[in-house]
Amino acid sequence: MLPSSARPGLSAYLKDKLGDDAVAALVVSVLLIPQSLAYALLAGLPAQVGLYASLLPLLAYALLGSSPYLNVGPVAVLALMIMQSLALAPAGVSPSEAALVLAAEVGLLLAAAALLRLDALAALLSVPVLQGFEAGATLAIAASQLPALLGSPAQGGTLGALWRSADATGWRLDAPSAALGLGAIAALLLSRRALGPLLQRWMGAARAALLVRLAPLAVLLTALLIVWALRPPSLALIGALPPLQLSLTLPRLDAGVWQALLPGAAMIALMAYVSSLTVAESLARRHGQRVQPRRELMGLAGANLAAALSGGMPVAASFSRSVLVSDAGSRSRFTGVLVALLMGLALLTLAPVLAWLPRAVLAATIVVAVLSGLSARPFVLAWRYDRAEALLMATVALLVLLEGISLALGLGVLGSIALLLQRTARPHVALIGRVPGTEHYRNVDRHRVELDPQVLGLRIDESLLFTNVRSLADVVQAHLDQHPQARRVLLQMSPVNGIDVSGLEALHELQDALARQERRLDLSEVKGPVLDRLRAGGFERWFRGRIYLSHHQGMHDAG
Repeated sequence: MLPSSARPGLSAYLKDKLGDDAVAALVVSVLLIPQSLAYALLAGLPAQVGLYASLLPLLAYALLGSSPYLNVGPVAVLALMIMQSLALAPAGVSPSEAALVLAAEVGLLLAAAALLRLDALAALLSVPVLQGFEAGATLAIAASQLPALLGSPAQGGTLGALWRSADATGWRLDAPSAALGLGAIAALLLSRRALGPLLQRWMGAARAALLVRLAPLAVLLTALLIVWALRPPSLALIGALPPLQLSLTLPRLDAGVWQALLPGAAMIALMAYVSSLTVAESLARRHGQRVQPRRELMGLAGANLAAALSGGMPVAASFSRSVLVSDAGSRSRFTGVLVALLMGLALLTLAPVLAWLPRAVLAATIVVAVLSGLSARPFVLAWRYDRAEALLMATVALLVLLEGISLALGLGVLGSIALLLQRTARPHVALIGRVPGTEHYRNVDRHRVELDPQVLGLRIDESLLFTNVRSLADVVQAHLDQHPQARRVLLQMSPVNGIDVSGLEALHELQDALARQERRLDLSEVKGPVLDRLRAGGFERWFRGRIYLSHHQGMHDAG
C-alpha cells in the first residue's frame, strides 16, 4: 500500500499525465517494434536481442535518467558500431555473448563517468567530428542494408567490406526480396511526401501527422500479407522468435573477451552519451526545460547494465523515436515504462506474426529512416566558416564509410585537438590605441585610434598557457620593432582567463628581456582570480612593473 504522502502525487499523475503518456507510449511502440528487430539484425545479432533491449533498459532509464522525452533502446548508429566491435571478439564467442559483454562494459564505463563526474566527456567530440561521423554512419548504415534489401548474401559494415564480401559470394540478387524491398522504399517515401498533405484535406494537421508516422506499420502489415499469401521460397524472413524469457543472467566472465571488446565499448559509450545528451538538450530547449548531464550518464549506465543482464545489446537514445515521444505529448519518464510494457505484450502475443516479416522490408525501413536525416547543409556551412574543420568533417565521414568507426572517431578527436593547438599556438596580441574623446582602447587595425609613442599598449586575447606562451616574447618584440620609441609595454589582460606555470615563466622572461632594453613591463585590468593565482605563484617577488585597475589609467601614468 502506498504511503499517504505519495497518494496525492499519484492521483495527480493518473488524472493529469497518464493519458498523455499512454498515447505517446502507444505511438512510439509502433515504431520501436520494427526498429528493434531491424537494428539487431544490422548489428549481426538475432532479431529478438533488439526486442529484449527494448524492455528492462527503458525501466532503468525511467528510474535514473532526467529527460521525459528520451526513448532509449537500439539505435542505428550504435548497431553499426556494435557490428564492427563484434568482429573483435575471440573465436568461440557467439555474437549474442559478445553483445552482452559490450553492453556491460558500456554500462560500467558510463557509471564510472557518472561517479567521477566526467559529464564533460561530451566535449571530446567536436560538432564537426560528430556531424561528420553521423553523415558517414548514415551512408554506411544505408549501404550495409543493400544486401538484405536486394536479397544478396553479402555482408559488411563499410563499403570496402561489402565489396569484398559481394566479390567472394558472387553478385547474386533475389528477385522477390528486391521487389519487396524497393517497393517498401517507394511506399515509405510516398507516404512521407504525399500522404500528409492528402490527409490534411479531411482531418486536422496533428491527426494527419500521426497517421503519417504510422505509415511504416502499414507498410510492414502489407508486406506480411503479401508474404503470407504468396510464400516465395527464396525470400529471407525474420524467422521464428523464441518465447519471452527474461531470466537475468550475468554476461560471460572471461577476461580475454572483456579485454578484446573494451576499445569498441569505450567508443560506443562515448557515442551513446554524446548523441543521447544532444537529443535530450535539443528536446528540453523546445519545452523550456533543462536536462542534467550527470543524470543522463546514470540513466544510460543503468539502461546498458539492464540490457547486459537481460539478453539485450548496447542502447542509447533514438533521435527519431525521442522526437516522436515529444510530439505525441509525453509528460514524464513513465512513458518509457509504458513502452516497455507494450513491448513485452507484443513479444508475448505477436511473435508468430513477426516471424513472417521479410528482412528486405525491415532493411527498407532502416534505409528510409536514416537517409531522411542526411543533409549536406552542415558541410556547406563548415566550408564557408572554417575550411579546416570542413575538411576534418569530410575526412571523418569518409573514414566511417570506407574503413570503420574506431579509426574515424580516433582521428576525429586527434584532429580536433590538433586544430585547437594550431589555433592557440600563437597568442593573438593586438596593438590598441585610444578611441578619440573616450577612455576606450581598440585594435588599430579595426578603428581610428590615437597612439602614445612612449607607451606600447597591447591586448592579449588568449589565456597564457603552455600551448602558446613560447611565442609571447617574439610577438611583443615584433610590435616594439615597429614602435622603437616606446619606453613601456602595457599589457591589457582583461581577456586572459587563466595563466599556468608556463605562462608565469613567460611573463618573467618577457620582463627580463624588456629590462635589458631599458623598458618596463606593466599590466592592466587583470582579473581577480588570475591575480590571485599570480600572487600564489610568487609573482610579487620578481615583478617590477605596475598593475593598473584600468588600461586608460596605465596609459596616462607618468611614473
